[in-house]
Amino acid sequence: MSLYKITSQKLHQRRYAQSSIDNYLGYIAEFESKVGKHHSRLNSSDFQSYIDHYQFTSASQQNVIISALKFAWEKALGKKYFKIDFTRPRKEKKLPKIIDAELLATKIKAIPNLKHKAILALGLSCGLRISEVVNLKWEHLDKEQNILNVVQSKGKKDRICILNDDMILLLKQYWHTYKKIDTHLKKKEYVFVGQNKRAQYSRSSIQGIVKKYITPKASFHLLRHTYATYALDNGTEIKPLSISLGHKSTKTTEIYHHTSKRSLRTIKQAM
Repeated sequence: MSLYKITSQKLHQRRYAQSSIDNYLGYIAEFESKVGKHHSRLNSSDFQSYIDHYQFTSASQQNVIISALKFAWEKALGKKYFKIDFTRPRKEKKLPKIIDAELLATKIKAIPNLKHKAILALGLSCGLRISEVVNLKWEHLDKEQNILNVVQSKGKKDRICILNDDMILLLKQYWHTYKKIDTHLKKKEYVFVGQNKRAQYSRSSIQGIVKKYITPKASFHLLRHTYATYALDNGTEIKPLSISLGHKSTKTTEIYHHTSKRSLRTIKQAM
């Protein structure tokens, strides 16, 4: 059995989020391919040399790769890691990128494709993560109470988001249109079905939609950042916003104070 398969088993046993599993296994496959050894012959020098010579593109990528290798060494291989430096870099403190929410809303409303429009509208209207859009099922929507149930998201947590009337109407239009086109579209399955009858719409397809309709340099997370900043600018308190975003701590949400014009206007100036 390969290191990839052993690591995959251990990650699933520990119920890691699918996005984390995909990220870890991608880097483990790369490691296995470049080192070229059977897992029984791997030693601490292989891991340390790989880390020392890897050309990381960012601190966040470095964090994920080191976490993946540490998990493989300690959990998959059952080794002690005192001979390997698994120290992660300090996080880069970057402000979240945002675009004016009203400008984004105008761009989204002009999209002719209902599926594309609904996907981007959910990102801006509810601040959903891309994984939450991909995993959204029809049974998670309560159109009578205007509620969207986010099920087992990051950190294995559930939460609810409020849907406004325009969002409900858009989802109804999408359902009535696509159930005629996609015969495999069922109310208990995923809201956004992929091409060639794939169960889910892919993340890469969603990122492509953002680049097509918003800006080539943007990612889906831009919509979430804009949602949070707009909410603060319009008087939403940190605690309910943190709950809405599914943050573990309000400290994570507080970064949006730095991009909120309303927060900045509270600063007293001498001139």
